[in-house]
Amino acid sequence: MKLDLLLRNANIITMDGERPFAGSLGIWQGMVVGLDEDVAGMDAATVLDLEGATVTPGFIDAHCHTMWFGLGLAELDVSGAHGLAELYALLEGASSGSTHSDPDAPANWLLATGFSHQQHSGAFPDIRELDRITGDRPLFMRHNSGHMAVVNTAALRLAGAHAPSYRDPDGGVIVRDASGWPTGLVQETAQTLIQALILPYSIENMEAALDRATRHYAFEGITSFTEAGAGGGWIGHSPAELAAYQRASAAGRLHARAQVMPVLDVLHSLDGHPDDGGQSLPMGLDLGIASGFGDSMLSLGPAKVFLDGSLMGETAAVSAEYCSHGHRDNAGNVGYFQASPEQLKAKIESVYAAGWSIAAHAIGDRAVDLAIDIIGTCDLKYGRHAMPNRIEHASLTRPDQLGRMAAAGIAVTPQASFFHDGGDGMTDSLGPERLPWAYRATSFLAAGVTLAGSSDRPVANGNVLRGMQAFVDRKTASGAVFGNPDERLTPHQALAAYTTGAARATGTESVKGSLSAGKLADFTVLSGSPLTAGDIGELRVLATAVGGRFSHNTLPARSPVPAIAALP
Repeated sequence: MKLDLLLRNANIITMDGERPFAGSLGIWQGMVVGLDEDVAGMDAATVLDLEGATVTPGFIDAHCHTMWFGLGLAELDVSGAHGLAELYALLEGASSGSTHSDPDAPANWLLATGFSHQQHSGAFPDIRELDRITGDRPLFMRHNSGHMAVVNTAALRLAGAHAPSYRDPDGGVIVRDASGWPTGLVQETAQTLIQALILPYSIENMEAALDRATRHYAFEGITSFTEAGAGGGWIGHSPAELAAYQRASAAGRLHARAQVMPVLDVLHSLDGHPDDGGQSLPMGLDLGIASGFGDSMLSLGPAKVFLDGSLMGETAAVSAEYCSHGHRDNAGNVGYFQASPEQLKAKIESVYAAGWSIAAHAIGDRAVDLAIDIIGTCDLKYGRHAMPNRIEHASLTRPDQLGRMAAAGIAVTPQASFFHDGGDGMTDSLGPERLPWAYRATSFLAAGVTLAGSSDRPVANGNVLRGMQAFVDRKTASGAVFGNPDERLTPHQALAAYTTGAARATGTESVKGSLSAGKLADFTVLSGSPLTAGDIGELRVLATAVGGRFSHNTLPARSPVPAIAALP
């Protein structure tokens, strides 16, 4: 047998408990054939001497917003502004034409991304100043949490939502001053009032966005990701979003394996056999398509449903009010659900009955309660699906909820990437009594809950190596340890979160997550070992391969390296 590629003289961290380390790895037709003595003496089309470099399984980001990230790369990026004066200057430059907006946006719109009030001492822009800068040009500036946006008067007037008498939509708020006039901040589902004027994006533009985004992923060692919401709602960009993914995959413009979660809003009633849905009318995509449909490059994941809002935006549903701090008076503020619990339960159950696993966005502990209750009921009534149900973020989890999660087989995706930029603000919001519940890690593992590494990009930095280090040290921008210090992971546990843990949470552990014979040859080559590095975030990604083909490669020229080929 002649291998396609043989890696040798490497420090291979396999993440396979039966064979944790190796020095050689053989690949044939995109799959791992064997390690060390399994491939000894085999010929190969390409033999690559890694000269001691570290090889790990390819990184998996189990929750990110790739389309949003890719589109944002073509919009005005305001994430670097610190202080409202710098923000206004960026917007002024864009309004005068010295910087570009999205080329596919409706004429005259100014689209910006990456705004965070925490970079402006907790303050939001003054709508009067925004109106002065933009005039009649409508503005839509996403908050980096995705759960709110800043707009100007021109945008609100186009949406017919400017007058004090306008009623807020269910699950959203147009924030107003004491006189009833909008401040420019729109929260949660209220964003859709403005987005409806901008969407949908063209398939061509979305395909280009996926190309941009996944090239960036390859640079960071990411070989697989889960798109956490597509096709509708305030997180979607077009009803044809999945078609853009299919076109990108067919054209070789998808540089990492994609699992796409359709938002629950786009699923609809299916008129099948009356027994198909049990006691409720089943909902899904046409032809009965459900979670797991697709191939190794592009597949459908769970159905995504939003139960509550954002911890950073203080709209997540919590059991006790947020602490008042800085510019925020939080008296009586316990966040809110995106719809009534009864409505959410009915929708989720009808989708689950049609074969869809559930990914429930639940950040506050009150929302986590609701997610566990609904998923647990569905599990008992309809049986457990092959693809795990998930709670996205699970940001504030009480001790009594851990065992219930484990018993229901629910996986979680808490983002360590939030600690640096958002940790100090969340500390102020939560207060000392419940801070130990925030963004757990070791206690999830101890309870038997599957922990998946993820970034929520572009909400936070998506660099996996920095995410691993954040799980290990939990440092905030001020240098404090966020939450409970006992929740810090070991380097091996942090690596597992982005490999074996993420594979298990996405229902792909039979083919991903470890470098074992018979699994996909997805791997990352690093400048050092994440198990021993003083700072994992300082390591460099030397190469990334999907199915044994390099999507990114900076290995020394002296090593015999195969030509970079388009992904299948």
